Amino acid sequence: MPVSASDVMQLRARTGVSINECKKALEEADGNEEKAIEILRKRGIATASKKAGRDQSEGLVFIEQSGTKAAVVTLKCETDFVARDSNFQNVGKAIVKALFAGGEAAAKKVADEQVPAAVQKLGENISLGEMQVIEAPIIGVYVHSNSKIGVVVALEGGSVDAARDVAMHGAALNPAYVRPEETDAGALEKEREIWREQLKKEGKPEAIWDKIMLGKEKKFREENALLTQPFVKDPSKTVQGYLGSAKVKTYVRVAVG
Repeated sequence: MPVSASDVMQLRARTGVSINECKKALEEADGNEEKAIEILRKRGIATASKKAGRDQSEGLVFIEQSGTKAAVVTLKCETDFVARDSNFQNVGKAIVKALFAGGEAAAKKVADEQVPAAVQKLGENISLGEMQVIEAPIIGVYVHSNSKIGVVVALEGGSVDAARDVAMHGAALNPAYVRPEETDAGALEKEREIWREQLKKEGKPEAIWDKIMLGKEKKFREENALLTQPFVKDPSKTVQGYLGSAKVKTYVRVAVG
């Protein structure tokens, strides 16, 4: 039977479920709101909505890579216990495979189909986090052993092994930027304020502050940029020194927990 927009909105207010799902449930229940809620609960959707406001500080990173293409997904949950459950992991794997094969629309479709059932089964709020697809002639991928950090590096020149080494470096040192010149102006200004206070307390003449701060700024930029950090596998070189003439075209680092 046809249902009114107000009935749909009332059911949505009670359950938090999408308008489309509420409309379908009401139509199936012949307009009976309680029956519609029961239908939604049986589908696992209403239960999912009740958990939707809870914190999700855990989860896992999933990466699918083949040849010159990689897809990255984070799937979030409330506890590490659920993150280690095979049901949760199977959902993440299905989503990242869909992202790799069909893009974001395909990934979201799989998430919409599988996440509510996983919430119902595992009893926690679960949601799709970051999604990215990277394509380049040379791609290196690294997922940390706990699957909570994942890095993808795309190079122009170099080798897959070199790209993977740089991805491993990124997982370990977590650089904020790829190049020193990309340093955020706001972050830099906060550091300058700290340096001014330090120089003032140290009693340094104000006339030489600018010169000292230029050195501090250079060091700050280099310490926080991927290419100028000491390479984790050989600290006698910077990452760029390790790469030689190869250039980093894309750097993606995702983490959960």
